[in-house]
Amino acid sequence: MFDRSDIAPSCRNLMKPSIIFRWPRWAPIPVVSALAAFAIVSILSLREPVLRAAGWALVVNEPVASADIIVLSLDSGGAGALEAADLVQSGISKRVAVFMDPPSGEDHEFIRRGLPYEDAGARQIRQLRSLGVTDVVRISGIEGTESEGQALPPWCDEHQLRSIVVVATKDHSRRLRRVLDRVMKGHPTRVAVQPARYSSFDPDRWWETRGGVRTEIVELQKLLLDVVLHPMSF
Repeated sequence: MFDRSDIAPSCRNLMKPSIIFRWPRWAPIPVVSALAAFAIVSILSLREPVLRAAGWALVVNEPVASADIIVLSLDSGGAGALEAADLVQSGISKRVAVFMDPPSGEDHEFIRRGLPYEDAGARQIRQLRSLGVTDVVRISGIEGTESEGQALPPWCDEHQLRSIVVVATKDHSRRLRRVLDRVMKGHPTRVAVQPARYSSFDPDRWWETRGGVRTEIVELQKLLLDVVLHPMSF
């Protein structure tokens, strides 16, 4: 019969069960920390491209060629005036058209009291002239994007314009492009939309400021509503 006592001590040690390896108690801490760090980096790396895509969804990007006239949208403000002046300087057109918005609310009270009143259109005209643009024309009073779209086609037909460049703020340019695509159908005027480079909205970093977040939310809602109401617009 086999007797274990006959086996040499060194051989008996080889027959003992293998020692089970155990992680130190502190080992899970760095492992969990490393996994958490990896997850955070992954989320951040995906977050910024998604946010940038959301910002650029509001901005149209199309080539701008020589045109009969440059038209400033009502809400383009000083950024629109600067962009128009640069376009004039680059030879796109020598003429600039500005929408005149009618006074409302407190504006009427300023006028009633005999105080100076300057609407957004008059302010843009003053800015354009200070920037060296002398050939400026006015388009009758409007209120908002939809009324811009209603006023522009007959105005272009009346002046027999073959092409125009419409300057808008960056965040407003995509929705305005859709509106103009609809209203200018059947009219001979070719329309290009130019986002104002000096607009306060930054599609690459809008989430870093309250103003940028507010603009993104409001304009994205308006754009989505336009898509729902006019799904066939291109």
